[in-house]
Amino acid sequence: MATEVATGAVLGGEAVDAFVAGVRGAVLRDGEPGYDEARGLWNGLIDRRPTLIVQCTGAADVVDAVNFAREHGLTLSVKGGGHNVAGNAVNDGGIVIDLSRMNGVHVDPATRIVRAQGGATWGDCDRETQLFGLAVPGGVVSTTGIAGLTLQGGVGHLRRKHGLTIDNLLSVDIVTADGTLRRASETENEDLFWAVRGAGSNFGVVTSFEFRAHPVGPMVMVAAVMYPHDAWRTVLPGWRDFMAQAPDELSSLAILWTVPAAEPFPPELHGTPIALVAAVYSGEVEHGERIVQPLRELAEPLLDMSGPWPWLGLQSGFDALFPKGGLYYWKSRALADLTDAALEEIADFASRRPSPLSDVVIWHHGGAMSRPSESATSYAGRDAAFLVTAEASWRDPADTDDAIAWAREVWAALDRHSTGGVYLNFPGFGEEKEALARAGYGANYERLAALKAQYDPSNLFRMNINIEPAS
Repeated sequence: MATEVATGAVLGGEAVDAFVAGVRGAVLRDGEPGYDEARGLWNGLIDRRPTLIVQCTGAADVVDAVNFAREHGLTLSVKGGGHNVAGNAVNDGGIVIDLSRMNGVHVDPATRIVRAQGGATWGDCDRETQLFGLAVPGGVVSTTGIAGLTLQGGVGHLRRKHGLTIDNLLSVDIVTADGTLRRASETENEDLFWAVRGAGSNFGVVTSFEFRAHPVGPMVMVAAVMYPHDAWRTVLPGWRDFMAQAPDELSSLAILWTVPAAEPFPPELHGTPIALVAAVYSGEVEHGERIVQPLRELAEPLLDMSGPWPWLGLQSGFDALFPKGGLYYWKSRALADLTDAALEEIADFASRRPSPLSDVVIWHHGGAMSRPSESATSYAGRDAAFLVTAEASWRDPADTDDAIAWAREVWAALDRHSTGGVYLNFPGFGEEKEALARAGYGANYERLAALKAQYDPSNLFRMNINIEPAS
């Protein structure tokens, strides 16, 4: 039987059968056991049905799948952790390279070098590195895939002390559009390595990452203070001014949110709007306790959960609040300064959130992540002092239109306070296309387009915030 795909190509059964016989991993088709689970993503808004899902077991399977997609004109998606908000990890009618079985992590404690396969999550990485009191700067939700977060920059709790995830990336093994497995680093395929660090999803399938790890944990000092929402005029400017003088060891964010109906939050606070100040000190716990104390005194707290936390507990602490299958639409804006006028707008939008699960998050940047030049990697926007994200999260599909409209309204309104930059791991659906890519890559965009023409002239890797090859 012939298989028709969304690109208009028609595959004969013999071609598919020969491909399936040649790969080591399972190849799933619609109706087969495991297909629906494999096509599912963290964002429950995404419901797509690819023709083939290739559950690769190694780089050789990835090479075969890339060649098959290119030769037959198939839409190609790459699924690592499956956590991306935009849902580009799957497609309708094409082929998905599923790396979830390639999730090994190896740590060399002597050199502090970590090798992680492309399907690993940050939970996988943290578990192995913490055996040796180490951590790779990564995300803040443990179910997030290493690949997706890294390839767009990587912002986490260690950003001000140790930089972005890409600042700790030493090399990658990547299968490019011609089906070649290449190693890219500062000394091999340097131009490709530059592009991978911020725009990697446009250039191939990364089968393995090599990172530099740092001593962290097993306990870190955390500030986690819930203030009444109506105290924001005191709390947020106080937080902003304190962080302007904070040491690099302290990374912090402020969240306008609602106390979830879940442990460990007291039942009497469930459903209460709050201004949450959270900070992580990546040094000695005793010293960190003194450093974060002013963040605990910005107003009268509703609840103070500050104290020494296990690193593993911190990294997985938000997992249950953002489960697989929830409905998500997240957008971001980079700000040079958090002015009083910007805070007024942020607080107003927070008071009109479409659901209790939605929030507005203000990330304080600076420190190590801001020191490399704008052209050091393809990631742009290092000079932005803050990142504001409008995170629409909800459960009832009937609320979808209102939730998405709210996030888009926040995003549009904050444009006047913005540097023009965005963080491409929070792109909504990427519906602005080239305009969004240019906002994310800034002055690096033209160089990326030229490299895209070199490594992927037919734009095989286009299920992403796409950079079209330069003509």
